Amino acid sequence: MEKQTFSIPNISCGHCVMAIKNELSELKGVKKVEGSPVDKSIVVEWESPATFQKIKDFLKEINYPAV
Repeated sequence: MEKQTFSIPNISCGHCVMAIKNELSELKGVKKVEGSPVDKSIVVEWESPATFQKIKDFLKEINYPAV
């Protein structure tokens, strides 16, 4: 299982974090998503078939691009 912290400047509140959690949880292979509106970041744990690039692309697709 892999784990990565993504910095997402678009996060402005807890609702943003929940939206990201709900969307990413539907991505096959994503096991856990936690986030912080204060840090403007999320931590994602995943396994195959999810990949770092798939998650990053998906975040861009839902208007929360990681930097």
